[in-house]
Amino acid sequence: MGVFVFLPLVLPFTAWPIARLAEHHLHPRTATWLLSTIATVLAVCSTLCLGLLMVVGTAQLPGNPLPDGWSDPEVRDAVPYDEVAGRVAIPALLAVLAGCAGITWRHFRVRREALRALAGLPDRSVAVLPDDTAYAYALPGDRDRIVVTAGMLAELDGPERRALFAHERAHLSGRHHRFLLATQLAARANPFLRPLRTSVAYTTERWADEEAAAATGNRQTVARAVAKAALVTRGAPGATLAHFAAVGPVPRRVAALLAPAPAALHWPPVFTPAGLAAWGATAGAAASALSSANAAFTLFFILKAATPL
Repeated sequence: MGVFVFLPLVLPFTAWPIARLAEHHLHPRTATWLLSTIATVLAVCSTLCLGLLMVVGTAQLPGNPLPDGWSDPEVRDAVPYDEVAGRVAIPALLAVLAGCAGITWRHFRVRREALRALAGLPDRSVAVLPDDTAYAYALPGDRDRIVVTAGMLAELDGPERRALFAHERAHLSGRHHRFLLATQLAARANPFLRPLRTSVAYTTERWADEEAAAATGNRQTVARAVAKAALVTRGAPGATLAHFAAVGPVPRRVAALLAPAPAALHWPPVFTPAGLAAWGATAGAAASALSSANAAFTLFFILKAATPL
């Protein structure tokens, strides 16, 4: 295998151009699905390969509980600099596992605290917190709810409030928190995937913007609500909860809302600038994912063949 065994660790570096092409040229819904899937696949391959590198690099250490066959020269030859790579992989893998556990714990802690803050309020689909701080977010759960503060409602007029509620309902119906959590975990598993996390945070907001514009029938109203809310909002409780006027490229969202609605096609025609960019990004992502999976699973089967029955 040679140096190709390290492909799953470095191929996520291709995420940046893929993310840029997808968020600029694809419908936000399609971009969100594409980028989240790519991030998940590359993160799983990267973590699996890191674990296998650790096994190969440490199998020959005295007193280890691993099968003796895993320390054979034939297995170690599959990994260049196996001893160094194996020892480096130990803290790296521990950091990945600890980081992902921390992200997951914070996600559920934020949801738990958000539910606690709603205690005593009427059990309705929209919960209004008596707080002068302006923010609004979608709270998924057994009963999905939109949470908004009195401070946020005071900043918006009637049509803008309807735009806000339509935006948050789109977050809930699209289960955007799952995309956000998946890309947060992927970025923690491999830092090269951070561009995908940033892009998905943007495309989920754009997806909800477009759904709100379709529901209200007025793109300008949604754009005005996003702009006004961005000036006063303090953000949602956590990065894995989708929220109105999220921190990020708000001017780009407003500009997109003031432009014509994007084509509802899942994929643009191939022989257009958008189509070439989208299909090029998809082909590059597929090649990266397949190469990563091939390197990871080849190493896996080498270990399996060396395992005594």
